[in-house]
Amino acid sequence: MQYDVQHIKNVALLGHTGSGKTTLAEAMLFEAGAISRRGSVEERNTVSDYTDIEHERGSSVFTTLMHLDWRGYKINLLDTPGYDDFCGEIITALRVADTGVLVLNAASGVEVGTELIWRYTEQFSTPMILAANKLDHENADFERTVEQARERFGRAVTVVQYPLRQGPGFDAIVDVLKMTLYQFPPQGGKPQKLPIPDSERERAERLHNELIEAIAENDETLMDRYFEKGSLDEDEMRLGLKTAMIRRQLFPVFCVSAKNNMGSGRILGFIDNVAPSSNELPTPVLDTSGKQIPCDPAGPAVLFVFKAISEPNVGDMSFFKVYSGTLRPGTTLVNAQTGTAETIGHIYIVDGKKRSEVSELVAGDLGAVVKLKNTHVNNTLREKGSDVVVPPIEFPKPKIRVAVEPVNKGDEEKVGNALHQLHEEDPTLIVEHSQELKQTILYAQGELHLAVAKWRLQNRYKVDVRFVEPRIPYRETIQKPARAQYRHKNKPVAPVSSPKCTCSSNRGPRACRFPTV
Repeated sequence: MQYDVQHIKNVALLGHTGSGKTTLAEAMLFEAGAISRRGSVEERNTVSDYTDIEHERGSSVFTTLMHLDWRGYKINLLDTPGYDDFCGEIITALRVADTGVLVLNAASGVEVGTELIWRYTEQFSTPMILAANKLDHENADFERTVEQARERFGRAVTVVQYPLRQGPGFDAIVDVLKMTLYQFPPQGGKPQKLPIPDSERERAERLHNELIEAIAENDETLMDRYFEKGSLDEDEMRLGLKTAMIRRQLFPVFCVSAKNNMGSGRILGFIDNVAPSSNELPTPVLDTSGKQIPCDPAGPAVLFVFKAISEPNVGDMSFFKVYSGTLRPGTTLVNAQTGTAETIGHIYIVDGKKRSEVSELVAGDLGAVVKLKNTHVNNTLREKGSDVVVPPIEFPKPKIRVAVEPVNKGDEEKVGNALHQLHEEDPTLIVEHSQELKQTILYAQGELHLAVAKWRLQNRYKVDVRFVEPRIPYRETIQKPARAQYRHKNKPVAPVSSPKCTCSSNRGPRACRFPTV
C-alpha cells in the first residue's frame, strides 16, 4: 500500500527500562492487525526484541523499527532501549521521529531514566504523548504519576484520560476529550463506548474544561472562540491540540495496560488524528544558505542515515529517513560527507528482523537498504549537484573507558575489525589505538554499555577479549628552577679552546609548548 506524506507518522516509544515500551508495541501491532498473536518479553517472542542479547537480558538494547496501518495511516514505531547507556539508540530514534510516546510506569512514577530521556526530547523539540502504563498493577497510582510528571516536565502535562478504577480491577477509562467511558472486555482489545457514570460526571467535566482551556490558551483565535461559545468543536480541538503539541505547549496523558491490551487503540487513534506528520514539523534539512527544505515527495531526494546494523547472510544494512523526494531502486545519490556516489538497490520496510521489499518510499517515511559502499550513520545522501544537508547528530561524550586485549595471540586484527564494526553500528562506542599506551582503548557510556559490547564481540564476531584498565601515561614535571654549566676541554693539538655551555630549566604554564630558542 502506498502512503502520502500526510498519512505517515513516525513514533518513538520512550521510557525507563521496564516501563512497558516493548509490550505496548506488541499491543499496538496486534490491535492494528499487523500480528495475529501478541508476544511477550518473558516468552522472548516480541517483534522488536529479537536479538539474542535482548533475549538474554530481557530488555531492549537496540532501537527496532516496525510499522502498522491504522485507518489508512502508516505508523512507523521505533521501540527504544530504556537504559541511558544506550542513549545513542534513543537519540537517533528521536532525530527521525515526528512524535514521542513517553511510557510511564504508574506503579513506580517518573523514574530517573525517564527524566534523562525527557532531556533528549527537549534537544529535538519532539512533540510528546504521555502514556501511564501498568494501571492494572496493585501499586498503580495514576494521580501520583501525573503530579510527578507535572513537577518534572511542567504544567503542560494535561490529562486526556483517567482510569475509572486502578489496580487489579482496571478495565475502564474515562476519556475527557471524547467525553466517553471506554469499558474493556476481560481479555482486552476493542472497548465498548458507554456514557460516563453520574458519579464521575463532575470530575470528567472539570478535566474536560481544563483540557479545552489548555488547548485554547496556546492559540489566540481559539481563545476568542472559547470565550465566545464557552467551548470548542471537535475540529477546533484537534487542530488546537496538534499546534500545542508541535510547540511543546501541551503533553496529553493517556491510560493504558499494555500487558492486557487496554488503551493502545485509543493512543493509535490519537496519533493518526492529531499527532503531526513530518511535513507539519520544522525540517532539519538545510541548504548552504541555511534555508529549510520542505518535506515534499515532489522535491529533490534527500535521505538521512540514522542507524546501521550488520547481519549474517545479509551484510550491512542502513536505515534512513526520506526527508525530501521519492526514493526508488536504481536512484543514484551522493554522500554529502564523503562525496561517494551510492546507487540504491532494493528498498525495504522493516518489522523487527523481517524485511519486505517495496517499490518506493516517499518523503516522511522510514526504510532500509543494503550494501552501501561508503555511507555511515549521520550521513546525508542527496542528488548530484545538491547542496542540502541534514545536520549530524551530536552524541554525548563517553563516560567510561577500558583497554581491549585479545585472549588469543594473533587475534589483534580480528578484534580491531570487530571493534570498527561496533562503532559503525553504535557511534557512542569510540575506538582509539593509542600509540603512547600501546593499547586499544574503547570508550563507552557506562558499564552496561561495555558489557553488551563485550557480549557482541564474543558472540557476534567470535573473538574472545578481556577488558583491562588502561595504562597510565605518566609525565614528569620540573618542580623548581635549575642551572648547570659545562666546560669542554679539547686535546691540545690546535690553539687551546675551551667552549662553555650553560643550561637552565624552569617550570612553565601547564600544558604549554616548549619555547624554541
